Amino acid sequence: MDAASGNERGTTERVLTLLGLLQQRQVWTGPELAERLGVTPRTVRRDVERLRTLGYPVHAGQGVGGGYRLGPGQDLPPLLLDDEEAIATAVSLLAGAGGAGGGAGDAALRALTKLDQVLPTRLRHEVRALSGSVESFGGGRTPVDPEVLMTLARACRDEVEAGFDYPSGPSGSEVRRRRVEPYRLVTSDRRWYLLAYDLDRDDWRSFRVDRMTDVSARTWRFRPRAAPDAATYVQEGVASRVYPHQARFLVHASADTVRAQIPASAALVRPRGSELCEVLSGAGSLDYVLMHVLLLGHDFEVLDPPGLGRRCRALAQRLLSAGATVSPVPDMGDGHV
Repeated sequence: MDAASGNERGTTERVLTLLGLLQQRQVWTGPELAERLGVTPRTVRRDVERLRTLGYPVHAGQGVGGGYRLGPGQDLPPLLLDDEEAIATAVSLLAGAGGAGGGAGDAALRALTKLDQVLPTRLRHEVRALSGSVESFGGGRTPVDPEVLMTLARACRDEVEAGFDYPSGPSGSEVRRRRVEPYRLVTSDRRWYLLAYDLDRDDWRSFRVDRMTDVSARTWRFRPRAAPDAATYVQEGVASRVYPHQARFLVHASADTVRAQIPASAALVRPRGSELCEVLSGAGSLDYVLMHVLLLGHDFEVLDPPGLGRRCRALAQRLLSAGATVSPVPDMGDGHV
């Protein structure tokens, strides 16, 4: 490399370092930047002009409290992100892509694609691990540690066993170590979940990521098993299997209409033609499930369990009896009491 090329490379690296500094803090004085970059204040001024030429609106203030400040511009210039910031951004974009509706979700996916194109190879693999290991059935979830997500996403991608401590028992007070073959990360409208094959229980399980502690991935690889659909399995678990009672209904309304009325974590809605849908839900009491389906405002039929039909008739008779005992409201006319 000749001297001119070396000088140009040194200038480019210094200008990028300057941009990174300006993005870290609201205001820098000229002497502060010169000291951090190992150059003179005059060189800092020249580098600031180079950034302005590239479209970065660097403002300079005079007097006490003055200095260089990176302001908003008419167009969006490139951003400099360190490794942790890039991975955190990818996690946020995945959450937006999985949970946002319409154009917002599409924009998050486009941004994630652009981020993937410019990342260094070492980070691109991390982001792709996330994008290839995440499914969704909602949005707006509880925050979790990005490093935990990355660890689980890598394990899903590399097909290696993972381990973590997880609460169990009726009250969740007992914590046990779980050994799993991780398959997919799934986002709901409230939380992140991991669908995995539990090696100690010899069956598929879903785990809340925010409840995991001491998460680690092993080097022991596994051969992937035939897996259920990740998002559907987790949603059925969240909406139904975790409860002592489950019920299934045929609702006389379109699936889109009913999905707009029920949170994704409360029920699984499957289309049954254009004007019917099947609703699967669970609760501590079947009366509670019946109440919510009734309040949807659509005609419906009980599919499961068989005894729930008799419960419907008993509740209907109770409502009729309650209505029959209500005294008519007297007509008070136009007078005032």
